Amino acid sequence: MRLSTKGLKEIRMFKRHLIVTAAATALMMGAALPAVAFETAPASARAASAQVQAPAGVEVPPLGFERRVLDNGMEVYTALDRNTSNVAVQVWYRVGSKDDPQGRSGFAHLFEHLLFKATRNMPEETLDRLTEDVGGYNNAFTADDVTAYHEVVPANHLERILFAEAERLGSLVVDEDTFISERDVVKNEYRQRILASPYGRLFGLFMPQMIYQEHPYRRPGIGSIEDLDAATLDDVLRFHETYYRPDNAILIVAGNFDQAQLDGWIDQYFAPLERPDRPMPANDVAEPDITGPREATFYAPNVPLPAVVLSWPTVAYDHPDRAALTVLDGILSTGESSRMYRSLVYDQQIAAQASSMPDFAQQAGYLAAYSLMAGEATPEQGIASIQAEIARFRNERVTDAELTEAKNELIAGALRERETTDQRASALGWALIMTGDPATADNEIAAIQAVTAADIQRVARRYLTPERTITVRYLNADDANPPSEQVLNVTAPVTLDDLAPAGELVTLAPEAERVPIPEPGAPLEPVTPQISERTLANGVRVLVAPTGGLPLISARLSFDAGTADDPQGRAGLAGLTASMINQGTSRLSPPEIATQIEQLGASIGAGAGVDFTNVYANAPADVFGQTLTLMAELVRDPAFAAEELERQQSQAMDGLRVALSEPGSIASQSVGRVIYGAAPYGAPGSGTLTTVPAITRDDLAAFHTANWRPSTATLVFSGDITPEAAWALAEQAFGDWAEPSAPTATVDDSAGAALAPRVVVIDQPGAGQAAVVAARRSVARDDADYYPLLVGTNLLGGGYSSRLNQEIRIKRGLSYGAGASLGARADQGVFTASTQTPNENAVEVAGLILAELARLSAEPASEAELGPRQATIVGGFGRSLETVDGLGSWVANLALYDLPMSDLAAYAGRVNAVTPEEVQAAAGRVLAVDGISLVIVGDASLFIDDLRAAYPDVEVIPLDQLNLDSATLR
Repeated sequence: MRLSTKGLKEIRMFKRHLIVTAAATALMMGAALPAVAFETAPASARAASAQVQAPAGVEVPPLGFERRVLDNGMEVYTALDRNTSNVAVQVWYRVGSKDDPQGRSGFAHLFEHLLFKATRNMPEETLDRLTEDVGGYNNAFTADDVTAYHEVVPANHLERILFAEAERLGSLVVDEDTFISERDVVKNEYRQRILASPYGRLFGLFMPQMIYQEHPYRRPGIGSIEDLDAATLDDVLRFHETYYRPDNAILIVAGNFDQAQLDGWIDQYFAPLERPDRPMPANDVAEPDITGPREATFYAPNVPLPAVVLSWPTVAYDHPDRAALTVLDGILSTGESSRMYRSLVYDQQIAAQASSMPDFAQQAGYLAAYSLMAGEATPEQGIASIQAEIARFRNERVTDAELTEAKNELIAGALRERETTDQRASALGWALIMTGDPATADNEIAAIQAVTAADIQRVARRYLTPERTITVRYLNADDANPPSEQVLNVTAPVTLDDLAPAGELVTLAPEAERVPIPEPGAPLEPVTPQISERTLANGVRVLVAPTGGLPLISARLSFDAGTADDPQGRAGLAGLTASMINQGTSRLSPPEIATQIEQLGASIGAGAGVDFTNVYANAPADVFGQTLTLMAELVRDPAFAAEELERQQSQAMDGLRVALSEPGSIASQSVGRVIYGAAPYGAPGSGTLTTVPAITRDDLAAFHTANWRPSTATLVFSGDITPEAAWALAEQAFGDWAEPSAPTATVDDSAGAALAPRVVVIDQPGAGQAAVVAARRSVARDDADYYPLLVGTNLLGGGYSSRLNQEIRIKRGLSYGAGASLGARADQGVFTASTQTPNENAVEVAGLILAELARLSAEPASEAELGPRQATIVGGFGRSLETVDGLGSWVANLALYDLPMSDLAAYAGRVNAVTPEEVQAAAGRVLAVDGISLVIVGDASLFIDDLRAAYPDVEVIPLDQLNLDSATLR
């Protein structure tokens, strides 16, 4: 996993909806169908029955790939889509972390990193030049059974990506220096994901070793520092020779292409690759069934809330019971109407989070249910409550309503997971890896529909019994209970002796002897939709961005008020107001709201940004009218019941405690105070441990009345909807919404006066890594320097090829990744450059960030360097328009910043028009190093002396003395 895609062993700790590729983290933190007629209801229907008609017309289009097999055994799948200007290329290899040789855990993942380096005809980082630099992207992930590489590029670059993928399959080049550097990167990934995350050890290390007794799934996919250090270059060469062969690979291409031309390129680049005549190492371990309950307690540093996990061995992916277990999991924990949320979070209020995750791997599987305990609740309470909910499945059949709701959620989720060509290719890839059958991804929709209440009770009685329960408690380490150690030296079915001998050593050919990379073809221009606009009589501005594609519609209702409008001493009010809209109206209770949303297979929610608040809804087209009617009720008639406020405050407080245990999150919470001090932009938008409990029901009602009003509202529709249908729905839902008599609230000077730069260290003893952030004020969104700074920020830290990532990760192996962000706002925004690194490297990394910032304003970038960064921005913009939510978000942001809708079509041109001189000048005006503040969060004992030598005025704040309510942080 190169940057932020999911992967490794913890991929199993993600909650997956039907298709494995789409997931929401368990930690805290085809052909288009015609539009379906809406079922609308008059505004008076808001007072009618709470019953909602379940969706009946939602269909998930088949993936529609064509298959052929090359003579060398490589499987090829292609799917044409004329509705996009891009193409997705994926290569899936049937090798994953289960195939790591004994003593080399984490090796498949380490090897994944190395495959991005050189080949015989491509120098290091060429793949990034072929993807990022033309407006695409590349990434990869390693899971238990697979390593997959994927790219999305403008369609005219397809031949070049096929050339590159064939190159790294057939002629990989790895030298000792590259191997050592990338191994250091993976070790930093281990520190960041496992050691620095409060629950990283639990889900990444301890749960796999508890769930599996003999199967190699019990080893963490990311490995261990010890095993990574033991790996050698010879291991790399032998691993490549063993598993990276055409008959062990699946090539998937989806997007806009000419089929005959594509077939010819595949024959040209992949068909000549030879299939070895030797077998691959056998690795099909039969995990023994559990013979009795098991339990253990683990300890780790900086665990803010105790956690418990109960798990049960279940079935592999290709088992008939997978569908029933998937629906069971949906009833158990999907959404706020689910059994676990209702019991542990809502009714008993003993859990900050409660959820479950089914994992169906190729050779075995499990279901795990977890809870992060809230307040004074004990792990034993969590265990007992989870056991009670599981027992209900065994002792009584689920209701018809629960069954229908879970199915609708799963099927609507499958629809959303096929919006882009990349998503559809991934759905196919998972099906092929797990079952070998390309029809699996389509057939599982029917399998879900066929599940009965009797099926769910049967699988609960078969698999989820007390005798099969594995119970884990996860607690904060202390003097009496030191951190639990990772289990090392785990036996594995594959040994180093099983690997093939290293093949002929491949080296980078002299430039004159290299096979040239194909030239790109004629570009296909992305098309932005025509935006239609009307204003309702009460002032609501309505914008419509219709698209073709899947039968999905998104609505986004935005208001000109955000966290900067929180009153003094009430930080978190805007966010809490937004979170409360799903927590009851005068007609509906929170469980009734959750049930209606989930019965529709819809999503409705709200969140507050710095300047604005957004309420969003997404639903299949045939139930979108009902979804918008419900959304309008939540917006216009929130109850703000005192008991619901207490629940939300308790959950928010637990979330803050978790956030204040992780270095990166602590840094992000603190930067605002360093840059803006006591000004409105300075307060943490999520609130603090002091301000959140001080918020009252009257505060919520007053904020809602002052800021949620038709005269400041913008409603954006995007997706499978016509302007005429949108106008009618907007009028029915919001046309009779009266403007409140109270005056509109306003906040002047959100950014406040500029402050002197500071160097702040927040000391977190035992932190797994240090978070390093350089920050200063930037510009407003409508500032003339916005586009030059946007391009400059991307040049500095906008991707794998950016300057910061090159210097910190690629050249020195000091971090898993480094980046920069331009936080443009209505007033002066904030610029940040950040990374995480071993504590002892914090000072060096801070110096590297500042040096690159200084270079940005000291000299102009070359056109050759700037052009690819502009393409990266434009490519990301184009891909974001492929989903209905992404398109709606762009349109809403233009409206909220009072920018013309023509900027949507003009965006790419404005980015590409920026010159190197404009970037240099804007950086000199806005990002000069003498105005930069540094915030470093980590174990200060490991770097403070060196930092003081460079910055004698450094402020050191112990984490237990950090005061986010104060402009000084003290």
